[in-house]
Order: sequence, then C-alpha cells, then structure tokens
Amino acid sequence: MVGAPSAAEAVALAKADPGLKVGLHLVLTHGVPLLAPRTIPALVDRRGRLREDMAALGAAIFFSSSARRQAEAEARAQFEAYAATGLAFDHVNGHNHFHIHPTVAGIVARLAREFRVPAIRVPAQPWAGLPLAQAGMAAVMAPWSALARRRFEAAGLKTNDTLFGLFETGAMDEAAWLRVAERLPDGVSEVYCHPATASLGVLAREMPGYRHADELAALLSPRVRAALERSGAQLLPFAEAVA
Repeated sequence: MVGAPSAAEAVALAKADPGLKVGLHLVLTHGVPLLAPRTIPALVDRRGRLREDMAALGAAIFFSSSARRQAEAEARAQFEAYAATGLAFDHVNGHNHFHIHPTVAGIVARLAREFRVPAIRVPAQPWAGLPLAQAGMAAVMAPWSALARRRFEAAGLKTNDTLFGLFETGAMDEAAWLRVAERLPDGVSEVYCHPATASLGVLAREMPGYRHADELAALLSPRVRAALERSGAQLLPFAEAVA
C-alpha cells in the first residue's frame, strides 16, 4: 500500500531481504490517496480519504467518465510510486478486492501490462463447505471474478486458480489454515492473511477485530507446515506459482 503511513519502512524491509517477493496492493477505497484530494473529488470523502461506500463509488466509476479518469489517475500514481521504489513487481492485487470491479479491472489490466507486472490475484474462493451466507456472497462475487480473470488473462497476466482467506479475513488462525490444507484443490491456490505481532496503532484503527497475532502464530505453526506437507502443496512466490 504505497500511500500507507509505513510504506517507506516496508520498502526498506523488503530491500533488506532480496529473496522476498512483494507486490502492489492497489488502494482505491478505504485508504489514503496518493494524489491530492482536490484532484480526485469523485473518489474521496470530506476528510480527503478514499471513499468507503464501495457500491456508490463503483457506480460512479462505471457511469461517470470523470470518475473513471480520476480512478485511472490514482491507480497510475500508485503503480508509478511502486516502480520508483526499485522493487520488482511480483504481483498486484486490490484493497477490498476492488480491482475486480469491471471498469477498474480494465484500468488495472492496462497498467499492469505497461509496468510489466507478471501476475494478479483473482478472489475466487471455492464454495464447498461454506455457510449459506458466505456461499451467497461467493455466488455474488463469482461473475465479477470471472469477468476480471478474462480481462487479466487477455492482457497477458497470470492468475491464481483459487483463493482462501476471503471469508476468514482477520481470522486466518491455525484452525483455519488446517481446514484449508485439508481441501486444497489442484492448481494454484493463494492463501492470504494479515499477520502482525500485535494489533496496535493504524492496525487497531483500520482493522478492528482482526486477530493479527493469531494469524502470525498460524504462519509459524509446525502443525500447519506439517499439514501442508501432507497435502503435497508446494510453497512458492505468487508469480512463480502461476508461471
């Protein structure tokens, strides 16, 4: 998140570990823009932050040529800021998965091709075993994910086949990882989470209720590693996995 408060520190940490693969987490909603708020009035609220009313924002970007131009300008600024760090693009994805919005997907596909991004996330979580409410949400997202996948692949971007964590956001603890390990399908699956040593500062403000420390513990869990090994899964960086 190149506009986030600790972006510079994150870049320094990434550069200190050359083997670490990182990518751009594009933020067009629920965050801080890179461009001056006065230049992107359709995207920001009265505080100058990116709007959080995703349905109305999505409609504005779809129907308004001015809002589309502003969305593309902000997205380009974020791609350029990431490129300016000198870090290679391993992948790109979107905050709150807003990059699968049909108009935004087209913008992202063009920019990803221009900036030579090899891979992009498609938030397609399998429905099997989900509670009814979550399965319903998955059904609503499915056509948008499918359309976005076609656009991304037409632009030469590699995509994951499935994704886990969409319905466990903030709670990808050891038990959740063990459930994922039991039902990994063939192909490339991305599992995403939000690990941290503690829920403090901006994490506490922006992500209330997230169990960051539990998610970190799950990533370090010998039980999770053993379960993934039994499943036959290979652990690979995103762009390598989808190559």
